[in-house]
Amino acid sequence: MGHPRLMLQVATLAFPFFGLIFLGFFAGKIFKVPPEGLAWLNIFIIYFALPALFYQLISRTPIEELANWAFVFSTSFSTYVAFALAFCIGIYLTRGDVALATIQGLVGGYANVGYMGPGLTLAVLGPKAAVPAALIFSFDVALVFTLAPLLMALAGTEKKPVPLLVVQILKKIFLHPFIIATIAGVLGAAFQVRPPQAIETILTFLRSAAAPSALFAMGVTVALRPLKRFPVELPGLLTVKLVAHPLIAYLMLGIIGDFDPVWVATGVLMASLPPAATIYVIAQQYNVYIERASTAVLVGTGLSVLSVTFVLYLIAEGAFGPGLVRSLP
Repeated sequence: MGHPRLMLQVATLAFPFFGLIFLGFFAGKIFKVPPEGLAWLNIFIIYFALPALFYQLISRTPIEELANWAFVFSTSFSTYVAFALAFCIGIYLTRGDVALATIQGLVGGYANVGYMGPGLTLAVLGPKAAVPAALIFSFDVALVFTLAPLLMALAGTEKKPVPLLVVQILKKIFLHPFIIATIAGVLGAAFQVRPPQAIETILTFLRSAAAPSALFAMGVTVALRPLKRFPVELPGLLTVKLVAHPLIAYLMLGIIGDFDPVWVATGVLMASLPPAATIYVIAQQYNVYIERASTAVLVGTGLSVLSVTFVLYLIAEGAFGPGLVRSLP
């Protein structure tokens, strides 16, 4: 493949995704609709479209592919290491403020694996990326929803009895619609259950709408959070998120096991994504680092054009295995 052809292919892969985010961003700036206007679109994405995507793809996967615990450990540990690096930066700069450092750790370790991850990996790598993408999302969510409440309790921000805190953590993990859909998909794969054709058609409609709706909504969400303050620690945190995290994921996947190249590429691509918009929600929940979390999501999303495009370039170059990128016209 010639160099101009390769660059055209990478641009063709990257542009639709960032184009949808930027369309949402411009819509958020042009149409003066209050943030509450996003509520129904977010409900559609979180409770219907993305769960349908996860369920339909996972339920069609051979059950033995879903029990890849070495892959789960590699990617989850990579997320934890990135979180720990950013947390240490926060602890140093805030002189030991655990609550602030926890949100800073999320900026460095928690990628936008929900809204951006599934659509991007499936478009670039095909249906074989569905299972690793779902596993990464499920276990990253479990990790984040465990670490954040525990560290906030340590910081004194979360003032709840330990049993109640444990119940709260378990509810946040197992009642998340994406994880419910993933569990349902695993059960469907295990027992080879297929819904009636009419239900299958509805799931296909929802699945098709998932990626464009999520990316557009993400752009609007970023647009509605103004850039008020540029934190001094942000360059370090985003370096961890956009550079160190995918590099750690690549090293861990290479060290731990002999994984399918599509799974390796999925792990690195998901790790290269920007900080998740959920970080802003968590910051609001604990009333900590709110404006700076908003800035981190906004700036990180902009810079991820470079990090994600670079990983797409590596995939197209065959760095993770030949012929991974689906053929483009």
